[in-house]
Amino acid sequence: MTDFELAAIQPGAAPQWQGRKHHDGMTVMVTVLPVGWVGAWHENPAPQWIIPLSGTWSVEAMDGIRREFGPGDISFGEDQGCEEVEGRKGHRSTTVGDLPATLMIVQFDTSRDKTTPCRFG
Repeated sequence: MTDFELAAIQPGAAPQWQGRKHHDGMTVMVTVLPVGWVGAWHENPAPQWIIPLSGTWSVEAMDGIRREFGPGDISFGEDQGCEEVEGRKGHRSTTVGDLPATLMIVQFDTSRDKTTPCRFG
């Protein structure tokens, strides 16, 4: 895990350390959210699994529900195309505690056809 770059995962999102992306029918990347990182409200760039490798990370949904995830947890993000409500659109993420959160993100290539591996129909 080398060659990290400080960049936003989605336009308007707070910058985070992103490793090299690997593509082959899916994209797999590792990102490091610094201590005290608070992301802006944004949609996931694609349906994706977020797997914390170290540290703790939280996700707040538009309805105000907030969950924390650490190593051994898996979050699935699929909030593309949602409507803005009271200044919120998608979700907001933060790091929790005094350690960076290292996350592995797995996105399937949905440009090949109209279905994804995580949807029926």
